[in-house]
Amino acid sequence: MNLDKNIVLSVREFNSVAKQVIEAGLPLLWVRGEISNFVNAASGHWYFSLKDAQAQVRCVMFRHKSQYLDFKPANGMQVEVLALPTLYEARGDFQLTLEKMRPAGLGALYEAFEKLKTKLELEGLFDAERKRALPFLPHQIGIVTSPQAAALRDVLRTLANRMPGIPVLLYPTPVQGSDAAQKIAAAIREANERGECDTLIVCRGGGSIEDLWAFNEEVVARAISTSRIPVVSGVGHETDFTIADFVADLRAATPTAAAQAAVPDAEELKQRLQLSARHLARAISRSFEKHMQQLDYLQRRLIHPAQRMQQQRQYLVQLQQRLHRAQSYGLQQRQWRWQSFCQRMQAIRPDVEALQTKQTGYLRRLQEVMTRNLERHDAKLNLLQQHLQHLDPTQVFARGYSMVLDANGKIIVDSAQVSKGEMLEVTFARGWVRTEVKEKDSH
Repeated sequence: MNLDKNIVLSVREFNSVAKQVIEAGLPLLWVRGEISNFVNAASGHWYFSLKDAQAQVRCVMFRHKSQYLDFKPANGMQVEVLALPTLYEARGDFQLTLEKMRPAGLGALYEAFEKLKTKLELEGLFDAERKRALPFLPHQIGIVTSPQAAALRDVLRTLANRMPGIPVLLYPTPVQGSDAAQKIAAAIREANERGECDTLIVCRGGGSIEDLWAFNEEVVARAISTSRIPVVSGVGHETDFTIADFVADLRAATPTAAAQAAVPDAEELKQRLQLSARHLARAISRSFEKHMQQLDYLQRRLIHPAQRMQQQRQYLVQLQQRLHRAQSYGLQQRQWRWQSFCQRMQAIRPDVEALQTKQTGYLRRLQEVMTRNLERHDAKLNLLQQHLQHLDPTQVFARGYSMVLDANGKIIVDSAQVSKGEMLEVTFARGWVRTEVKEKDSH
């Protein structure tokens, strides 16, 4: 931005220009430092300073951004922030407006997370076609987690409340630590080898990304992807996502939600069964009433065999009378139609003698026309034959003319077309000769 050095700016104008220069010159970037003077305002906005041993800078994170963080910042905490450098014009304070915040040192973890996620996604381990449906009512449920984990108590309590009759097997394993991922994968493989359950819950409670990192290891993802038993992943809180969540057949927001997804609610099933029983009872009652009505109707139709035979005899007599009447009426109708037909045939009978006379006249006229046509065509044919004779080249040759052809069979009509020594073929009325040009005249 170019400004005339002789222009005098107000403080507000100067701060506005400085803000534009800062925002245009510095992009959105990551900054690492220690939180100090942290203030959580009543509006939900956060104000604090980010410092290191040599400098500090004011920071603000507005509520619509801070509400998505899964941790609460505190003084002395080392963090990394994604921020836009700007200037607060009212006080002329240089500050960072934060978009994201994470504990310091997590950048490498997030990068490793995204790299593995992309790799497994390209291999198809996250595809929806691979996901298997959980059994509606499992015979036995396996749980892969730590025996000391609070998540285990939540899962067991939820399973007991929803479906207390289903046995539960624990495959104990550490869920945090340097070798936790290997042991979690081993527990999943052990559950598949033993084949004791038909639903497997892999879970642990919430924590930082470091605490949950075992579930972001490739060995755990591979073990889940090759599991023959459908796997429910319930790791962390609702906002936590791990690689295990993407590979599992079903991702639950929490361990409790995983237990709820694994088994139906017994009370709800009981209510559904009771409702179905009531519907069935009403259907049976309606069917029973319907059949009773049908029975009453059939009972009313049931009569003594003798009475039934008498009715049938009366019916046969009626049919016989109707048949006689129908036969008499049919015979009378056919007689009427025959008489009408004879009258119509008599009316439309042609005059054969007149037609024969007319036909004889037509025949005579046809013969006369044919005779005249033949005579006319004969005369035309004779005329055409005479014309054709006049055009016949052999007739022309007979009057002493001849036809000369060169070696290529082309007709010669001009002496300029030939040269001395050239061989020509001369055709007469009868026969032909081959001759050589000795002399020519082009006039």
